[in-house]
Amino acid sequence: MTHGRNSSRRTAGWGGIYRGHRARVGERLAEMGIFVVSLSAIALIFLIFLFVGREAWPILIQSDSVNSAAVQDVIPAVDLPKLSPEQIRAYLGIDAAQLDRMDSETIRELMLVREEAFASLPQSLQRDPDARLNTVRWRSLILPHQWAGYSRPEFIWQPIGEIHKYNIVPLLVGSLKTSLIGLAFAVPFALGAAIYVSQIARPRLREWLKPAVELLSGIPSVVMGSFALIVMATVLQRFFGYETRLNAFVAGIALGMAVIPIVFSIAEDALTSVPRSFIQAALALGASEWQAAWQIALPAALPGVFAGVVLGFGRAVGETMIVLLVCSASVMSWNIFDSARSITTTIAAEMAEAVAGNHHYRVLFLLGTILFAVTFVTNLLGDIFIHRLKRRLEGKQ
Repeated sequence: MTHGRNSSRRTAGWGGIYRGHRARVGERLAEMGIFVVSLSAIALIFLIFLFVGREAWPILIQSDSVNSAAVQDVIPAVDLPKLSPEQIRAYLGIDAAQLDRMDSETIRELMLVREEAFASLPQSLQRDPDARLNTVRWRSLILPHQWAGYSRPEFIWQPIGEIHKYNIVPLLVGSLKTSLIGLAFAVPFALGAAIYVSQIARPRLREWLKPAVELLSGIPSVVMGSFALIVMATVLQRFFGYETRLNAFVAGIALGMAVIPIVFSIAEDALTSVPRSFIQAALALGASEWQAAWQIALPAALPGVFAGVVLGFGRAVGETMIVLLVCSASVMSWNIFDSARSITTTIAAEMAEAVAGNHHYRVLFLLGTILFAVTFVTNLLGDIFIHRLKRRLEGKQ
């Protein structure tokens, strides 16, 4: 009997060890799976940035292979033997691999086509000094230029026409203008709602209010943009009395409605995580619920609230359909009641019309690179500020 019991115990012991070993193997496999998924996500983001940067690289390094001038100097085909491979590539706008696949006769034909194209240009265009300007140089991309027919230097984005104008400043101003208007509208509403729901509302009411506000994030941006285009633009124009019906102000308000759920959700979670003992101590000292929420809970949750604002800014900058539907005219103006055009709107509206590999195509990818950089820098600065705020609240500074 004793031998039987010992045998049963040994069997149970071995079974427990086996089950424990299987559990550890399962845990390791799960850890490896999570690691692979997270690493794949990071690699995918890096590859997207690498692809966008590669397409914009010729403009970033100001390569001679990208030239947007409407009238370019013509080299006669008979001078082909005098040209070096670098000169041929720069003149025809091709890379080294394409040049290696061409024979001399093909190159000569391309040069003849360039001569014929130049001869067919109108005389007025050949005499226009702006027609020889390469507008993808940094000077033309950033600084104003006094174009023919204008009384002073202007920032102009006009990629379609005889002379291509690629100044990106109006697009940067448009993105910044609509995003800041959206934040100025969204943050007070989202923060007020977060304070009320987390600190003041009764539990039954909180269970209804929080999902109702967060449900707004499920509304497609095209629906929000259509509502702003048809209804909101008319109502706001009648109320404020401005002249241009579709402008940056309307787009900013519509963006604010899309940003409110993001800021609200993160701010409400941060306020809820504040220890209740802080609030109860303030109430015990005679503070009202609003005073405890505003003077105790909000300062303690400030890092989380600021993180919500930073994410809301990223959402506003990256939004496309709302701004595309409400206002899409490239106007260099800081007036909120003038039209505007954002970077994302420009990429969405013009990418389908750009010829792969030409200057318009490269400039659009340059805009995507700038958008990546702006988002990265904004998140980085926000993260630094949040960590400093946490350290200050913890008394480490």
